Amino acid sequence: MLLNPLEIYMVEDNPGDIRLAQEILKLSNLRSNLRVAYDGEEALNYLMSLDESLETEPIPHVILLDLNLPKKSGTDVLAVLKNHEKLKSIPVVVLTSSDSETDVTNCYRLHANSYITKPVDLDDYSNVINSLQKFWTRVAELPR
Repeated sequence: MLLNPLEIYMVEDNPGDIRLAQEILKLSNLRSNLRVAYDGEEALNYLMSLDESLETEPIPHVILLDLNLPKKSGTDVLAVLKNHEKLKSIPVVVLTSSDSETDVTNCYRLHANSYITKPVDLDDYSNVINSLQKFWTRVAELPR
């Protein structure tokens, strides 16, 4: 069980999905912090900077990664992360609108920890975010 708030890094370009995730997490009785990147390039710049600022910035416990991003795709971000010695152990959950078998297979080949197709229904999306938060705070063991 995680003692500190769950540090979630969401890489998502859809403001509606971001706001919804923020609201769902805020209403939860579990503690979490959500940091957001709006494109793949911004995400990689931030995550790579963590290498130098390990004492000042919290390392994300989990990354929620969309695939269809501006500037650098989610698969590009995933490939870089999973090949980076200090960042590759951060769990990456692909949370995307694509249900393409090619995307699913490609992401797992790049070592995604899970792949979830975003539900279009508001209640289903809420259930996914709540389930992810509960899993990473109550079920999974994460490095401290």
